[in-house]
Amino acid sequence: MPRAVPVEALLFDLGGVLIEIDFGRAFAHWARCAGVDPDTLRGRFRTDDFYVQHEIGRIDAAAYFASLRGTLGVDLADTDFEEGWGAILVREVPGIRALLEEAARQRPLYLFSNTNVSHHRLWASRHAELLAPFRRIFVSSELGKRKPTPEAFHAVAQAIDVPPERILFFDDALDNVNGALAVGMQAIHVQSIADIERAIERLHDADSG
Repeated sequence: MPRAVPVEALLFDLGGVLIEIDFGRAFAHWARCAGVDPDTLRGRFRTDDFYVQHEIGRIDAAAYFASLRGTLGVDLADTDFEEGWGAILVREVPGIRALLEEAARQRPLYLFSNTNVSHHRLWASRHAELLAPFRRIFVSSELGKRKPTPEAFHAVAQAIDVPPERILFFDDALDNVNGALAVGMQAIHVQSIADIERAIERLHDADSG
């Protein structure tokens, strides 16, 4: 829960907070292309070093897909992997657009997503209107750092010129929330849009009080 320290900026995660994510859609697509069971691919998939390197921009999509051929045990074309990879981005969370517009009237909004170049290109285009209230968007593949490392959070705080303790961070991944707390940020573990609504209401009440 946020502490009684003034909040100057709101920092949001993307997947699971603003946009619904479903990795099952990727496994289903890849399984259809390979003629295997989706659960087989789900069981083999790992957020391994190749995954991390892809998200911090050190390897490109082709290199990551080459690693997936070995990890998943399927010989798919890059285009098949790309289509399945993009399919995990489902839709914006219902109600989040209006909530962001309200929040932007109270504090500047920023976004920090662990994401790769392919996904960034897709969601930046597909959800341009949703993302319009954000003053700046940070992505791990450009920053070269990813959550929950302290270096990543410090880099974002420095870039927006707000002390970590005056940033309120929203993320659905508990590891990322704990990482933000460790550098002094205030943080909300988002399990539903109601968690964001309550935080925005508290900020409004604090401003009015």
